[in-house]
Amino acid sequence: MGINQGPISLDQKYTQASGHVFLTGIQALVRLPMAQIRRDRAAGLNTAGFISGYRGSPLGGYDQQLVAARKHLEQYGIKFQPGVNEDLAANCDLGLAAAQSVTRRPARRVVGIWYGKGPGVDRCGDVFRHGNAAGSAKNGGVLCLAGDDHGAKSSTVPHQSDHAFISALMPYLYPSSIHE
Repeated sequence: MGINQGPISLDQKYTQASGHVFLTGIQALVRLPMAQIRRDRAAGLNTAGFISGYRGSPLGGYDQQLVAARKHLEQYGIKFQPGVNEDLAANCDLGLAAAQSVTRRPARRVVGIWYGKGPGVDRCGDVFRHGNAAGSAKNGGVLCLAGDDHGAKSSTVPHQSDHAFISALMPYLYPSSIHE
């Protein structure tokens, strides 16, 4: 029991709305859509979430953590559906974003997350390029998480995704430290 905090549980990494939480990087990615939906609801937006990707990704632990956090995700209307491959997963996520953009006032905003490994980023080039060109609704969009495999430990060739995202005209973040 913490000082004036009450009982501490492992679920706090997903349930605690403010203050410090202790979690891994993968667990932070699980928490991310929940935090976004909490912010959206506070702003009066009707938001749900959809996450899909390839289980063979170097982000492979992500799908396991999503399954483990299912009860927390369901409270926010977040659906996790693993893709058979990166292409199908990307088409699902980017299709949701595009559908929201053609509707002037979508009934519900969807927070989309796609994840895959480097060679899958290459495979999805057409989907990314067209999805990015189609745009998204004012409050919509898809976050793409690329698990690069620089040492080819789980891929047939080493990979870096920066150039594929640049080619698709997609903005990307490349943190250089744990603080970023």
